Amino acid sequence: MKKRIAILGSTGSIGTQTLDVIEQNPAHFEVEVLTANNNARLLIEQTKKFNPNTIVIANENKYNELVDALNNFPVKIYAGSDAIAQIVEMDNIDIVLTAMVGYSGLLPTINAIKSGKTVALANKETLVVAGEMIQKLAFHHKASIYPVDSEHSAIFQCLVGEGKNKIEKIYLTASGGPFRGKNYDYLKKVTKKNALKHPNWDMGAKITIDSATLMNKGFEAIEARWLFGLNPNQIEVVVHPQSIIHSAVQFEDGSIKAQMGLPDMKLPILYALGFPERFKSNFPRFSFWDYPELTFEKPDMKNFKNLSLALAAMDKCGNMPCIVNAANEVAVEAFLNDKVGFCQMTDIIEQSMQKIDYVKHPDLEQLIKTDQETREFTQSLI
Repeated sequence: MKKRIAILGSTGSIGTQTLDVIEQNPAHFEVEVLTANNNARLLIEQTKKFNPNTIVIANENKYNELVDALNNFPVKIYAGSDAIAQIVEMDNIDIVLTAMVGYSGLLPTINAIKSGKTVALANKETLVVAGEMIQKLAFHHKASIYPVDSEHSAIFQCLVGEGKNKIEKIYLTASGGPFRGKNYDYLKKVTKKNALKHPNWDMGAKITIDSATLMNKGFEAIEARWLFGLNPNQIEVVVHPQSIIHSAVQFEDGSIKAQMGLPDMKLPILYALGFPERFKSNFPRFSFWDYPELTFEKPDMKNFKNLSLALAAMDKCGNMPCIVNAANEVAVEAFLNDKVGFCQMTDIIEQSMQKIDYVKHPDLEQLIKTDQETREFTQSLI
């Protein structure tokens, strides 16, 4: 039977690539639900092409535009963030792919897990903000979480078939971003245009900036901790400029398994949707002759301090990763709107970590409060 997919964030980079994967595999998948934040035009196009049962747009002001454009289509239309959080509970959904950007993906993911859905997770902030809570909910409700990030997908693929064999360490690879090797004086002058040019990956603006500051890799470390049940000292970040080895696992006997391939998000998307099967694809193939040298180096955490801040938050745990995430989201938005400089984002995050009250074992209500307080404080700094 076809797997029925709900895509949260269908108009973003991951969402559109997921629809490409589904279009190439009509015998295996069908679109059941599509949601978008604000891009009504593209959501309308996707609805006409993929004929979902239901669509939701977070921006309620766009509701009438959808209704008018889709008047002759048999689709249910809703609006508002609450509707997105509730739609994942529908019985006619097999997999919820969460591709929403930032903190907004948390509540829909929680509801999907509570409904026992399989979650294909592309929203790393969910585990950054509430990793321990998500882990417990998934266990209690017997919900599977399959990672979509290329690095976590690589680790996941390396662990298949390993059973109870214990992990000694994982290596999260990072391209180093567009400013690898640059010093602080250079980084102070970085513009939005410069930062949005990633050397290897085609991603949305927010994730691209996070990759340029290396915050994205810090978030991935936190995410990996909860996805794979690791201690912080079992996670090591390695800069690998070619982005061919997507991550690796070292086992207790010293053996290392790595997953390789060209930097293309469609492969981990297809793996997450199809698991445990591998479906044939027409994606471009990797050739060793095109990459005669693969290189590795330590991350520069002196000039790219965001990575060290995220790792410090992972060590401290509690609501500290929530603080870092909220401050980072506000800071990145300010940078994209030319309100702060590239290095000022780090200063804002660090001040938020020092100012906002620390809670060692937060519940959901406390995490929501932490997020709100951090955003208000960060805005005041800007």
